[in-house]
Amino acid sequence: MDIILFDLDGTLTDPGLGITNSVMYALRKYGMEVPPRQELYSFIGPPLKQSFMRWCGFDEAEGEQAVKYYREYYRDKGLLENEVYDGIEDMLKALREKGKRLAVATSKPEEFARRILEHFGLAQYFEVIAGDTLDFKRNTKADVIASALERLGVTDRSGVIMVGDREHDVIGAKAQDLPCIGVLFGYGSQEELEAAGAKHIAQTPADVLKYV
Repeated sequence: MDIILFDLDGTLTDPGLGITNSVMYALRKYGMEVPPRQELYSFIGPPLKQSFMRWCGFDEAEGEQAVKYYREYYRDKGLLENEVYDGIEDMLKALREKGKRLAVATSKPEEFARRILEHFGLAQYFEVIAGDTLDFKRNTKADVIASALERLGVTDRSGVIMVGDREHDVIGAKAQDLPCIGVLFGYGSQEELEAAGAKHIAQTPADVLKYV
C-alpha cells in the first residue's frame, strides 16, 4: 500500500475522557440523567449528531443542538483530555521512512483534529488532515474519506487503505472502494470489525506495519 488513511479517535489517540465529559455536559444541558461513563463510550468514533439521535431519541434539529452543547465543553477542555496510544509515533515514523503517504480521515471536525494532532506533535506526519465541517457538510465517514482522497490527488485507489477502530471506519472505507485494517487497541471489538468486513485485524500499532 502506498497511501494509508487513519481514523483519529480510538486509532491514533485515546479520547475517552474528553469525549465522554463533553457528552455528559451536553446531556446535563438537556436536563437528562447522566449514565456511568462506560455507557457513553459508544459515542467515540461515529459522527456525533447520529450518536445523539440514536442514543437520546433526538430528531435531527435536537441532534445538532446537542452537538453544539457538546462543543461548548469540548472546544476548550475536552479536546485535550486525550492521549496518544503507545507505539503510534513509532509506527508513523516507520511508515514515513518507507515512503508511505499518510492522511487522517476523522468524523471529528477538521479544526479540532488539527489542533489535537499539532498539540501532540503528530501533524508533521500527515500530508492531509480531513474531517467533518462544523456545519456537518461531511457528516459520514465516506464523505470524509472522499475529501481526503481528493486532496491527496488519488486517481488509482488500489494502493490506498484505511485504518480505524470502529465499524464506521470499515463501512466508510468500503463505500469508497477501499479495504480497512481494524485495530483492537481502540473502542471497537474484533467481532464488530470482522462483521463490518475489515480486511485485517491489528492488535497493536506495530501490527499495522505488517499489513501495509
